[in-house]
Amino acid sequence: MAATTLEMDGSVMEGGGQILRLSAALSCIQGGSIKINKIRAGRSTPGLRPQHLSGLELVRDMCDGNLEGAVVGSTEITLTARKIKCGNYIADTQTAGSVGLLLQVSLPCALFADGPSELCLKGGTNAEMAPQIDYTIKVFKPIAEKFGMHFDCDLRMRGYYPKGGGEVVVKIHPVKELSPISLTERGNITKIYGRAFVAGVLPFKLAKDMSTAAVRTIRKEIKDLYINIQSLQEKDKACGNGNGIIIIAESSTGCIFAGSSLGKKGVYADKVGIEAAEMLLRNIRHNGCVDEFLQDQLIIFMALAKGTSRMRTGPITLHTQTAIHVAEQLTKAKFVIRKADDEQANSDTYIIECQGVGAANAHL
Repeated sequence: MAATTLEMDGSVMEGGGQILRLSAALSCIQGGSIKINKIRAGRSTPGLRPQHLSGLELVRDMCDGNLEGAVVGSTEITLTARKIKCGNYIADTQTAGSVGLLLQVSLPCALFADGPSELCLKGGTNAEMAPQIDYTIKVFKPIAEKFGMHFDCDLRMRGYYPKGGGEVVVKIHPVKELSPISLTERGNITKIYGRAFVAGVLPFKLAKDMSTAAVRTIRKEIKDLYINIQSLQEKDKACGNGNGIIIIAESSTGCIFAGSSLGKKGVYADKVGIEAAEMLLRNIRHNGCVDEFLQDQLIIFMALAKGTSRMRTGPITLHTQTAIHVAEQLTKAKFVIRKADDEQANSDTYIIECQGVGAANAHL
């Protein structure tokens, strides 16, 4: 175990829960102690929220560690990690806090455990300001598995704001080490599909309106592909009322992009569909290989992988800049960002390159 306690300023750059999740995960994997201060200092409600606390407690349990200062509202915590243990773990936000964000902090840790782990994650499955569970399963999972990891997601119950109540069970197999990835060939868009859903007491017409508006918007730019957006009424496997849409595009080289939106009180359903479609189109136009949301989620795995990873992207997001900052502060990984200069590139196309540290699982 490291003799010194590393420190991380939780208010820098993006300044939100992302710094907390990445710092905790990297500390857990590498062993030792980390103090994170000024947590969410610039937010309207600074400090830990229930979903952040749930994630930290989950990681503490997984690494047989010690967690100090971790209460709702706290702006400083210290996590001391020991050995990452396989097993069955439960994390419950008790709110509509995102299960996708719980997975972001726990998945990297479970990869370096001494055996398979099963995580039961409870909270919101389709929440604002977080990846919808559909995105995690359909976009993040197949691309993340290119690093050589393997995990399964079983969606038991959907949960929506404000109740939460969703449940996802994730089974994760450990790795000896992560392989580098090369996501540099975009190819052509060959498939567009998705799901527009309503749950609870909301009328099915909302799903149809979202779907119709989304297809109409995409058709203005992409005229030659069949667009299959299913309209669904969720009854049995949903807690609470909600509506939303996710649209996914796949390319001939296996790249996956998405646009999504959730309904809100007072917002017309067709506007929700248009917002998701415009998000998808924006992420297709830059001619990168990942969308703006996958971009930052892959950074921690690039940093941990053995060898050089390359990822072709659109404009570099603040979340990605923050993820790189944390990874370089806490590991010896080195990142370089440059403009793509090939004939398919445009002014918004970039290459992120990382020399990973080759983190090894000492238990395998």
